[in-house]
Amino acid sequence: MHIEAKELTKIYGGGENRVTALDRASLTIAPGDFISIMGPSGSGKSTLLHLLSGLDRPTAGQLTYDGRDIYSLSDRELSAFRRRRIGFIFQQFRLLPVLTARENIIMPLLLDKKQPDEGYLQELSRMLGIHDRLTHLPHELSGGQQQRVAIARALIARPDSIFADEPTGNLDSRSGGEVMELLKTVGRELGKALVVITHDSRIAQMADRQFMIVDGVLSEVTAK
Repeated sequence: MHIEAKELTKIYGGGENRVTALDRASLTIAPGDFISIMGPSGSGKSTLLHLLSGLDRPTAGQLTYDGRDIYSLSDRELSAFRRRRIGFIFQQFRLLPVLTARENIIMPLLLDKKQPDEGYLQELSRMLGIHDRLTHLPHELSGGQQQRVAIARALIARPDSIFADEPTGNLDSRSGGEVMELLKTVGRELGKALVVITHDSRIAQMADRQFMIVDGVLSEVTAK
């Protein structure tokens, strides 16, 4: 799936309280791309990720997925589009504590009234190294394992693109490195575009294309 953002802008407030969180950001994302977006706190990187993934709507600009402007969709249509085509990985894991790892993973499918493909679920859990932890509750898992469950949840609906918001922010450096290597491997083997925002230069440099955002202005740093 080819994604193109054209001059995405997000403005909050008005008058003296007007804040431009994102200022005419443009980029293209092709299938299999691994893109990192780095910037200081408050620079607009989370705002950009939320706009690219359809979690928020821009003040101005256009975002197309295979030529289709997703902001022309109704809220209900956009919600369904996100469930089926986009995988989002949050920094805070957001696992439901009363559900097992397996139940957390398949939750997006159940919300869409679909049954999981057991073969794909097992393949995914083996790839992420959690196949023997599927019956465990979140509190019985390490931080790294919880993040792997969150990654599996983002991938279970076979999305075209994966967006990750500081996916290693709550992990130690070793676990964080392992999670990023897994994300990179999964993205490559499954042919998914992967967009990661981070404040960690080591994580950013793992990407094929690196962007920097400062005061809401996006620029590409390098392309390998």
